[in-house]
Amino acid sequence: MTKLKIKTGDTVQVIAGDHKGSEGKVLKVLIEKNKAIVEGVNMVKKHTKPSAQSPQGGIVEKEAAIHISNLSLLNGKGETTRVGYKMDGDNKLRFSKKSNEVI
Repeated sequence: MTKLKIKTGDTVQVIAGDHKGSEGKVLKVLIEKNKAIVEGVNMVKKHTKPSAQSPQGGIVEKEAAIHISNLSLLNGKGETTRVGYKMDGDNKLRFSKKSNEVI
């Protein structure tokens, strides 16, 4: 299993693919598939049957997963950056390699 450096709640920017340049918040990380679901990015239309939750049915737009390699973390200044780890005593901290600030 690989170590993913993007976590739920991070703000990311898409750096490759059809949605290049789009930004959003990570809603969910799918560790086993190396993918993440980003809010408002990679929207797909899904046809749904009528059910108890949606008695009308119809076409629903939802976010689809996007590969982690196509995402880059945004630091507080809105710049893309890589993520590193360092130890502070017994605590493991994530930091921005561009600005050397703790995330």
